[in-house]
Amino acid sequence: MLTFVGLGLYDEEDITLKGLEAIRNADVIYAEFYTSPLGGKTIEVMEQMYRKRIFVLERSDIEETAEEGILKLAKYQNVVLLCGGDAMIATTHLDLRLRAIDMGIETRIVHAPSISSAVAGLSGLQNYKFGKSITVSPAYKDVISEVPYETIIANRERGLHTLLYLDISMSITEALKLLEAVEAKKNANELKKSIIVGIARAGSDNPVVKADYMNMLNSFEFGALPHVLIVPGKLHFMEKEALIKIAHAPEDM
Repeated sequence: MLTFVGLGLYDEEDITLKGLEAIRNADVIYAEFYTSPLGGKTIEVMEQMYRKRIFVLERSDIEETAEEGILKLAKYQNVVLLCGGDAMIATTHLDLRLRAIDMGIETRIVHAPSISSAVAGLSGLQNYKFGKSITVSPAYKDVISEVPYETIIANRERGLHTLLYLDISMSITEALKLLEAVEAKKNANELKKSIIVGIARAGSDNPVVKADYMNMLNSFEFGALPHVLIVPGKLHFMEKEALIKIAHAPEDM
C-alpha cells in the first residue's frame, strides 16, 4: 500500500493521530518538500517524534523514477509519503496516486490542515467566497508571468477573493513587486487601490496576519517564511470588520 499523509500547516505537531498511526505502521517512510515548505519542521525532530527513519525524496524521485523506487517498494510493503499541508493538494501527488493504481497498488489518503482552508479562518474572510487560486513564481528568463494578475482580476469581476500561493522561497514583498510590475505593464491600478492580506507562518503559535494597501504591505515586516497572499473581492460588512479587527486593516478601507 502507498499512503499519502499530510503533515499539516507548520510544525511536526500538526500531523493527525491517523497520520501518526500510519507512519508507525509503515515499513518505509518517505517525505517530499518541493511542493510545500518545511515551515517550522526539521527532519531530525520529525524522526524523533514519529520514531521512524524518514527518507527525503527529490522531485525527480517522484515525477521521473517513482516506478523504480517508491512505487516498486509499495507493491510489496507499506509505504508512506509525507507532504506538507493536506496530502492531495498538489497535482504531483495525484499523478503519483494514479500511477500507483495502474500498477495495482492500493492507495490511501490521510488528510491534514491545509493553507487553502486556514487562510479563511486567519483573515476572517468567508471561505465560500474564494475563487480560483494561483501560484506566484519568480520571473523566468526575466519574464514575469501575468497569469496570477489576470486570475485576480477575473475573480474580482465576480466579487471573489483570490488566494495566492507563493513559491516556497518567496516572500510577500517579492511577490508584490512582481504583481506591481505586471500592473504597471498593463497601465492599470486595480491592485494599488485594493486592500491586500498577507499571512506568514500559518499554523505556528505566532502567525502574522496583516491587511493594508500594496504600498504599505511592501514595507511591512512579515518575518520568516512561509508566506501567502490574499487579494479580497467584494467584502461583506462582517468581512470588513474582521479585516480591521483581526488583520489590522485601515479603518477607512
